[in-house]
Amino acid sequence: MIRTLTAILATLTLPYPAVAQDAPRPNQPSPNQIVAEASADEWVAIPAEDLLVMTLAPDRDGEPRKVVIQLMPEPFSQGWVANIRTLARAGWYDGISVNRVQDNYVVQWGDPNYDNPEAEGAAKSLPEGLRVMEESDYVAPFEIQPLYPVTATQRMSAVADLIERGGMPDLPQVRQIIERQQGDSYAVETMMIKGWPFGAGAGEGSSEVVWPVHCYGMVGVGRGMSPDTGSGAELYTVIGHAPRHLDRNIALVGRIVSGMEHLSSLPRGSGALGFYTSEETDERTPIRSIRVASDLPAAEQPRFEYLSTESETFARYAEARANRRDPFFIVPAGGADICNIPVPVRTSPAD
Repeated sequence: MIRTLTAILATLTLPYPAVAQDAPRPNQPSPNQIVAEASADEWVAIPAEDLLVMTLAPDRDGEPRKVVIQLMPEPFSQGWVANIRTLARAGWYDGISVNRVQDNYVVQWGDPNYDNPEAEGAAKSLPEGLRVMEESDYVAPFEIQPLYPVTATQRMSAVADLIERGGMPDLPQVRQIIERQQGDSYAVETMMIKGWPFGAGAGEGSSEVVWPVHCYGMVGVGRGMSPDTGSGAELYTVIGHAPRHLDRNIALVGRIVSGMEHLSSLPRGSGALGFYTSEETDERTPIRSIRVASDLPAAEQPRFEYLSTESETFARYAEARANRRDPFFIVPAGGADICNIPVPVRTSPAD
């Protein structure tokens, strides 16, 4: 994977002392303005096979509620992803419910009678053919190119060239970024791969591995105690501050690309871990169905695309997220956590 240095510098967590900044410059574009100017060829279509359509019961006003989930691309979490497609195509998810809503943490859905402290009956039988994944599958081997050129002189020459061409922060600030960057609190380094946020570090021997990270809206697989890794029958999404301590401890399989408001606004459960109690049964949101989008009639298939994280526009967008200079902001932050640079996703323009 080829990563632009601009995007890498902008996606680091940067615990370094304050550095003198230029005064805020008027008329600098906001991140959203930068994205709006992206050319059509910088957007990547998401295949319908990689989208799930989750239909919730209508809300109390009778309004329909649909949530669209993008599944993780190869080679990451593919055993769980395959299970999720199997469960969806078997109709297993039809009639399950949202059983847990923990404030500033997760919304979780699945069979209310499976591993639920308020279970009232027998759990649904799982379809045949589901894969059993190992804990080692939480990470994936991946060849990572060196972050910078070999020598300090070459490093600074490369950064200086980017500053001159792309409006990066002042050279002294960039120098501190390079000299002091030690990765974020949970990974040696962070990066974007195929439009997704990942952490990276050492694997067994001399290998390097990467893993998806728990940013807002990411979808993961519920599981029991180790060595259980979950099948995909229970899923959750992050609705609060990124719980990065879960990275490499639970499988991440996707992200919400539409309809997040239908999940994040649900009433919180008052039971342990945010599960709904027996007195709160009516708060559980029924899930009518979950379908693989490619199995739907063509007219009903959602169409989404994401901004390529290899594009020049994404590099500018990431740098702008890390150093806001549009008129409202007074002091550029000087950096951004990987989860503070969400990859833009939009509905595909009509043909």
